[in-house]
Amino acid sequence: MMSNVTPSRLKPTVEWQVAGACNYDCSYCIQSKRYRKGRPDSVQMDSALRAFAALPGTWEIKCSGGEAFAHPLFMSQIVPGLMEQTPHHISVLTNLSATRPELMRFAALTRGRLRVFSASLHLEFTALQDFIDKATWLVDQLDLDVDFVVNQVVFPGQEAQAAACRDAIEAVGLRWFPQLYKVNGGVAEFGPELERLIGARPANRAPNFQGLRCWAGVHYFAVDKDGRAWSCRSAKREKQGLLGNIFDGSFERWTQSRACPYTICPCTVPRNRGMIEGAA
Repeated sequence: MMSNVTPSRLKPTVEWQVAGACNYDCSYCIQSKRYRKGRPDSVQMDSALRAFAALPGTWEIKCSGGEAFAHPLFMSQIVPGLMEQTPHHISVLTNLSATRPELMRFAALTRGRLRVFSASLHLEFTALQDFIDKATWLVDQLDLDVDFVVNQVVFPGQEAQAAACRDAIEAVGLRWFPQLYKVNGGVAEFGPELERLIGARPANRAPNFQGLRCWAGVHYFAVDKDGRAWSCRSAKREKQGLLGNIFDGSFERWTQSRACPYTICPCTVPRNRGMIEGAA
């Protein structure tokens, strides 16, 4: 019988979609337009903050959207609430469209508690050099130990454009991470150009961990814009693993790890935070 002792390298994490709405409308967005709407209100946010405050120990609350900074409550209630009412760290995934004053305030509010700042490059809505200028400016505002990364969706047939962006981003000392374009719940078909682009660097390849023990649902869960908590993204896609709702108080985590039943792990967070036993 396999041990169910919590691995020491595990880093408890919440992926929180603070809003469905986004101020961008990218043609390649994996979320359909009917889901790219909605912003929880102040009462719901208070309930969410109470739910996170009740989590044992210290977690990483990874805020995303839609676009987190486009939620009018993000800087007035969500970020201050996480800092004041919980002991947790915060991370954020953003398109970097927030104003410089907003970003400076975010840096000040999260001082000592910010773990990861992920900035997504979307060339349909921003120029590469403008994005780089803003990103390099922001890095100077953040603590030295913040992990700053630039994410970019990579499409089949557009590897040369991605390579040019990668080279420009890395030339100023920023880290570039390729998000491989997804279709039908998996990664799109790429040719040999992909390996020349990314080489041995990590990428979101949607690996298969089926059968391995996973702590998703216990020390990791994903919360959608409606407050529903899911054990993982694959579970949400299959309408399984619902842990309740953080808005109405029905949320409850599982108590033990389980064997993964899915053929795709669509994001890197569970693996990178040590949730999957035996994953390389």
